[in-house]
Amino acid sequence: MSTLLTLPGQEAPSTAPVGTWLKMPAVEPAQIAAFAGFDFVIIDLEHTLLTLESAYRSIAVSAPSGVAPLVRVPDHAPATIQRVLDAGAHGVLAPRVDSVDAAVAVARAARFPPHGDRGAGGTSRAGNWGLRPTTDYLGFRPLVIPQIESERAVAAAPDILALDEVDAVFVGAADLGLSAGLAANDPTLVEMVDSVLDAAAAAGKPCGLAFGADAEAGARAAAKGAAFVVLANDTTLLALAARQLVADYRAS
Repeated sequence: MSTLLTLPGQEAPSTAPVGTWLKMPAVEPAQIAAFAGFDFVIIDLEHTLLTLESAYRSIAVSAPSGVAPLVRVPDHAPATIQRVLDAGAHGVLAPRVDSVDAAVAVARAARFPPHGDRGAGGTSRAGNWGLRPTTDYLGFRPLVIPQIESERAVAAAPDILALDEVDAVFVGAADLGLSAGLAANDPTLVEMVDSVLDAAAAAGKPCGLAFGADAEAGARAAAKGAAFVVLANDTTLLALAARQLVADYRAS
């Protein structure tokens, strides 16, 4: 897991790998995230109007800049999953995976036969435009990370994590709370998140959590067992920095 959330030749981070969401239709945020020290980025096709072309360009600059690219796909459509992986993404986060069957379907879309149904596109970026040895191209295993975002998904999490096809899970706490009608600080929601962390630990697989621009919350989650942490996003980081700069100027 950590080898795909970092890059070949880089040392694994001493803390849980940390990433950020990319929501802007530009390549600069991926480069800035790399230069800032993030280990990975997640290009968000679910909650933005980013196109596949925007994602393609961000993926293209990520690894050369020093940050591993993942993509949160908007749905479970095999065509979308195949295209972002052909573009060179290291893996996909799939939203609203509520069952074993849904997790298997996502994994099969991401893997080549006999383990899946993905078509070979060795002349794509993922295949180094046809120059990557076929065995390497077909042997690369992209990350498949189902998102746990409902009470049904929490109940299914142990079985989802038991699948060989699944590499990790990611708890979408905001959507989980929304679906359960619980506030972010409700003890019941905290217990549900903790139960997924426990299930991941029992399965020997990573579980990731996301936070806003709150480094301390991320560090607490890592100490609690989160194997990777997502902090803020490119638009929020820009907004916070801009507001603080103006406030500092007016106060000086």
